[in-house]
Amino acid sequence: MEIKKGRITNIIKIKMMKKALLPLSYLAPILVFAAPDETVGGLVPLMQNILGALTPIVVGLALLYFFWGLAKYILAQGNDENKEEGKMIMVWGIIALFVMVSVWGIIGLLGQTTGVDPGGTINLPTVPGL
Repeated sequence: MEIKKGRITNIIKIKMMKKALLPLSYLAPILVFAAPDETVGGLVPLMQNILGALTPIVVGLALLYFFWGLAKYILAQGNDENKEEGKMIMVWGIIALFVMVSVWGIIGLLGQTTGVDPGGTINLPTVPGL
């Protein structure tokens, strides 16, 4: 009777995951009690604030990535490999900027078309008595 080596490693991995998940499950209530309000509705404005702060940072990083490729292209005098690498970095930087700004614009256009205020508040349904 031969036991495959891969099966033994999978069994060991499962046992290790069980040992790690039990202590982590005790931390789950911390996430609930860390909410700004006592309801789940308090998480929506928190996520809006986080995403609102991260959006300009990510756009700035994409712009910085493009300029890094531009500098690499300019400084690669005579080295065709570095010039090609700089070109590719610039192309991917432009693609990243285009996608991010396009999605931003499409969301704004959909908000105007449907009459949804992008900076407004969301009224979540509540259960009376809770």
